[in-house]
Amino acid sequence: MPTGVAIRDAREQLFDAAERVLLRAGPSALTSRSVTTEAGCAKGVLHRHFADFDDFLAELVRNRITRLDARAAVLYDAAGTGTVADNLTEVLRDLFGSVAVAIVGLITSRDDLRARLRRTTPAGIPILTEAAAAIAAYLTAERALGRITADADVDTLAPTLIGTGHMLFADRKATPPEAATVHRVVTAVIAGVVTRPGTPNR
Repeated sequence: MPTGVAIRDAREQLFDAAERVLLRAGPSALTSRSVTTEAGCAKGVLHRHFADFDDFLAELVRNRITRLDARAAVLYDAAGTGTVADNLTEVLRDLFGSVAVAIVGLITSRDDLRARLRRTTPAGIPILTEAAAAIAAYLTAERALGRITADADVDTLAPTLIGTGHMLFADRKATPPEAATVHRVVTAVIAGVVTRPGTPNR
């Protein structure tokens, strides 16, 4: 394998390679060698860009959190359109249909990684914590529009939806749940707070 390969956007190439290894073989298979082999570059490329492998993994998680920010903005802008259940179903399928479940497994399996991530996510599980915040912001917007009740506890509903979604998608090797299954669960969680059109917000 070449030892001095100059890679355009090397960080992103390494992140993408790590995701493929993670999805294919799980957290235990994720090593600096497996990542650079998957990326088709020399092992030294990773160490030129990151202090060590845990630094690389921490940046991988932070990078995916940044991507989540863009998805959160789309969800927030969806407030007042479609149905609340449809919007939440879509975001949960998008979140957990990607690499979030695998990354959560990675975080929980590596003590050093969790310690590093505490600097930017001091509470909760990174990615899931940020996803819950995004859903809470969306539900707050829907509450302001009167599409969920004024007394809806969005700070409880959001992590409930995230936890439920994670349970549905948690088996990495199983077929992901169908949209109808996710929609049914979302509908059950928010049933008590969704208002009917023309119903005064209480």
